[in-house]
Amino acid sequence: MDKKAEQLRNIALIAHGGSGKTSVAEAMLFNGKATTRLGKVDDSTSNFDFEPEEIKRKATLSTSFHHCNWKKHIINIIDTPGDDNFLSDTKFCLQAADGAVVVIDATSGVKVGTEKVWGFADEQELPRIVFVNKMDRERADFHKVVEELSRAFELKATPLFLPIGAEEGFSGVVDLIKQKAYIYTKDGSGKFESSPIPADMEEAVAEWREKMIENIVEVNDDLMEKYLEGEELSDQEIEETLTTGIGSGVVVPILCGSALLNMGVVQLMNLIVQGMPSPLNRQTWKGVWPVDGDALEREPSPDAPFSALVFKTVADPFAGKLTLLRVLSGTVQSDSSVYNANKDFKEKFGQILIIEGKKQKPVESAGPGDIVAIAKLKETATGDTLCSVDDPIIYKPTEGLPAVISYSIKAKVKGSEDKVFSSLAKLLEEDPTLRIDRDPATAEVILSGTGQIHLETTCEKLARKFGVEVELNPVKVPYRETIKKPAKGVVYRHKKQSGGRGQFAEVHFDVSPLESGAGFEFEEALTGMNVPRNFVPAVEKGLNEALMSGTLGGYPVVDLKVRFYDGKSHEVDSSEMAFKIAASMCLKKAMQEANPTLLEPIMKLEITVPEDVMGDVMGDLNGRRGRVLGMDSQGKYQIIKAQVPMSEVLKYALDLNSISGGRGTFRMEHSHYEEMPAQLAEKVIAAAREED
Repeated sequence: MDKKAEQLRNIALIAHGGSGKTSVAEAMLFNGKATTRLGKVDDSTSNFDFEPEEIKRKATLSTSFHHCNWKKHIINIIDTPGDDNFLSDTKFCLQAADGAVVVIDATSGVKVGTEKVWGFADEQELPRIVFVNKMDRERADFHKVVEELSRAFELKATPLFLPIGAEEGFSGVVDLIKQKAYIYTKDGSGKFESSPIPADMEEAVAEWREKMIENIVEVNDDLMEKYLEGEELSDQEIEETLTTGIGSGVVVPILCGSALLNMGVVQLMNLIVQGMPSPLNRQTWKGVWPVDGDALEREPSPDAPFSALVFKTVADPFAGKLTLLRVLSGTVQSDSSVYNANKDFKEKFGQILIIEGKKQKPVESAGPGDIVAIAKLKETATGDTLCSVDDPIIYKPTEGLPAVISYSIKAKVKGSEDKVFSSLAKLLEEDPTLRIDRDPATAEVILSGTGQIHLETTCEKLARKFGVEVELNPVKVPYRETIKKPAKGVVYRHKKQSGGRGQFAEVHFDVSPLESGAGFEFEEALTGMNVPRNFVPAVEKGLNEALMSGTLGGYPVVDLKVRFYDGKSHEVDSSEMAFKIAASMCLKKAMQEANPTLLEPIMKLEITVPEDVMGDVMGDLNGRRGRVLGMDSQGKYQIIKAQVPMSEVLKYALDLNSISGGRGTFRMEHSHYEEMPAQLAEKVIAAAREED
């Protein structure tokens, strides 16, 4: 048995933004002597939040990693973002963890973000511990948080410690298993003295200890029987059964403290080492054979064939690309080559690095459970599986959250557009939830992400890492124009006589509307010899150019047919150019006669919201000219399916947030085009003409 993997604990800290995850991580590093002083987010000395964008916002925007030694074990700390804009990163990085510590602010309790990250941990089937932080703050209420937890997640909340006092009077914790009190010095040193349970807490302690034991013995039938028969249980029996209960997810232990004052964090670290699984205790990893997709399994053992999942990529302007991976099985040495099963590509690399905050340290090899980084891999991206060539396997990575808000992005310096595109491509490697598209209709570069702040920090990073300055503008709605009735026998003569050779061409068109989505159809129906056939391609070319901008607001024209049935030519003055101009002008003339109209893009939305805000969301959709197509329910959430004009939902992410108190999510995609109501179309056309 590999001593090292047995001693590893990969722990992700997850929470609603602002609950103090990073402060908990800092206290763990300090207690484990990985740092000599307690780093603080608020005075920018954090070992985890070191990117300039994070220091500016005093919040974690990207998961960071560090580790410390504790009681002959190594705790790998994965400090994840809690801000809604960056939760995709949290979701990806949980793939590297074997357990999660859910941090909850004692003053504000279970929030939307807590529910979201709890759901991510469910998806990865991670055992969890709850740490109720900020017990020293005004309005801190431990028992209220315990009650909220039980209600929100339908679980048997099991406190192992009770706080002694609260707010300014918070002075330590009572251990319900060992029945001792630990009184802390409030200087951040993490030092405490053991003492008997305060007299005024004896009753509460007895009551909560009883509840705790009842929850724990449910894990083991023999112990349950012993307990029901009134036998005394030893601390060891309780602790061993607790560990089994945590691992299976049946028991969720709750601890409390204050990370900023470094109170209660030692007890958390002890429980992580004692109660959380090592990488070797994981079930076998399930994947598929790259060739035919047959199911495969890998033991999390150092002797199994090597396999690892890439869960994050960091674009470093100096070191190039850093690929972060979690070793799931087997061992890999530095200076070797591995196989990327997704890309069917052999990757060679030099050093294997361990990440310590913003620094990296080279190591010789990595085994099961190790979280390491490799620089400058050529083809590998987030979500790929790296493995040994002889025993390939592909693991299914988790999916990021959908992009919900888009802006058009423009270089501040003219001529640096290509640099914007290439620098953005590097950031896309680092952040798979960003999307970048070029809209062929409006020629804009569209940047999409999971929220307003997500896109703003992306622009800040572009400037800082690659020296590219950009501005974000609202996306232009790609309207279209079409006609509603036929225009028959439209004639246009193009004639220019002024010194030298003249220009002459005449075309006769029938123009008729086609059904939605049909595009453009050209029919050559010439009879007789009025127009030489070699001018037909020029006529078609003139039409295609004219379709690029219609007569109403200069938008592309769709869904119509032009029948070219006659015309006139001149043997000297007719040319391809003349026919091209005539065709273009004839179409514009025909469109004005054919009742032109504006089409707008309609989006398909799927909105997931808690039941209590469903009415508000549907009322809001009606106000946006939306049509609700159907409803589904999923647990305590309702899914609303609707179609809404794109112009009404450009900033829907921000609006849904305020209607649903941050609890709503949605996905959106293009559905089709529809005629726009006349009075709204007039406004759009007027605005388009003003711009020209």
